[in-house]
Order: sequence, then structure tokens, then C-alpha cells
Amino acid sequence: MIKAPRADKDLGQHYLKDRKVIEGICADVPAEATAIIEVGPGPATLTTTLATLQKKFYVVEKDLRFEEKLLECLSREQINFADALEFDLDAFIDEKELGSKVSLVSNLPYNVSTPLLVKFLQVEDIAFMTLMFQKEVADKVFSREKNSMSSLMALTQNYFDCRPLLKVPPGAFLPPPRVDSAVLSFSRKPAPAVSLKEFDAFESFLRKLFSQKRKQMGGILKGHYEPAKVELALYECGLSGTLRAETLQLEEVQLLYKKLG
Repeated sequence: MIKAPRADKDLGQHYLKDRKVIEGICADVPAEATAIIEVGPGPATLTTTLATLQKKFYVVEKDLRFEEKLLECLSREQINFADALEFDLDAFIDEKELGSKVSLVSNLPYNVSTPLLVKFLQVEDIAFMTLMFQKEVADKVFSREKNSMSSLMALTQNYFDCRPLLKVPPGAFLPPPRVDSAVLSFSRKPAPAVSLKEFDAFESFLRKLFSQKRKQMGGILKGHYEPAKVELALYECGLSGTLRAETLQLEEVQLLYKKLG
């Protein structure tokens, strides 16, 4: 067996070693998934198990040092060496005829986890995701706490149903990170309140709405839209302009976007 290269801190690499966590992530791939794409497989910790699931399976890896390690369980044709942020997933899924229910799995590099998530949200054929985040980021995607709505949460949960899957302590990795981690499970909504065609406009609206978390949202919105239009939108949504955006429910954010966006 080929020894894995040393983890690269600049790439945010932390190798998962906890067997229960590995099995929990791989078991989250649903039976109806038409194919699996793993982003950032590294030393094939998850890859070895995912490759046994009898589905079309490909990986996207930035670090060329892992080629020999990945070839222990994959063919060369299954391995794509590329930066996942630049890799055209839509074109790849079409080219490989992976179907419309692709399952994406990733122990996300913490330094680019948010832009990668935003990228994945926009790939319509990705129907399922199992993603590992730094806990602080996971809490911005899914939280049961009151007054916890965020731009990233509203954007993600508009397009996907989301649930917590696993809590992962630092000791589950080598080298151990200085933070706790969490795995979230995602399933794409068949008819989101805001369609994918409006993704950019919705994301832009959310950035404005959540730009100053401690300020009243009426004042924030009036800095970007005609004040009279904001007043009317808030009235029609049954919302007070004195509220902070983080107190809103997803349905209220979506309705406010439709009135203003």
C-alpha cells in the first residue's frame, strides 16, 4: 500500500481516519443516486468505500500527489485532476451521462468550503450531497437555534432540504484541526420557491439583506431599494422594518425577495 503524502495546510487538508465517520458518510449516499462524484478525495479515505457502491463513480482532486494512492482503488479514467472551483460539473455530468440524481460527497477543504457549496447548489443534476464542514460554517447552513438565519442558510435551504448527519471531533482527523467539524446531508427540492434561473439575483438580494446583521432590516433595504417600495414590501409580507434579518424564517426571506428582487 502506498503511503499518503503529508497533509498540505495551504490546501486545508485534514485526513479523515475515524472509521465510524467514514462509514456514516458513505452510507448517506441514497440508493436512487444515479452516480457519485467525490470532490477532494485526497488519500482515498472515503473513496475506497464509495467505489464499492456499484454506481458510476468519479473524483475531482487538485493535488497531483495523490495519483498513485487513488489508482489503488480507481481507474485512471475515474480521476480528474482539477481545481473543483473551476471544474465544470454541469458539462462533466452531461459528458459522462451521469443522470439527474448525482450524489456529491466531500470532506470539504475548510478554506474554500463556502464557495464550493455555492457552486454545488447551482448544478441542477446534483440531487444529493453529503458534505463535511468546519462546525462554524455548518451552523451557518443549518441550525435549530432561534434568530440564526443567514445569507448562506437562506440560499442553501431554498434549494435543498438539509439535516445534520454527524458531529466530528478534531481527533477524527490527521492532523487534527483546531476546530470541531460537522457533516450535513442534503436533498434537492424539486420545486424551490426561488428557481435556479434566479440564483444570481437571489444571492445578490441576500447579500444586501444580511450585510449588517445588527441593524434593522428596513434601514438596510432602504439603502439598496426605493424606500417607498421597501415600506410596501414589508407591509405586504407582514413584517416590521425594525426586525433584524437573522430573526426571519426562510419563507419570509423568500417572500421579501419576490416583492423586492
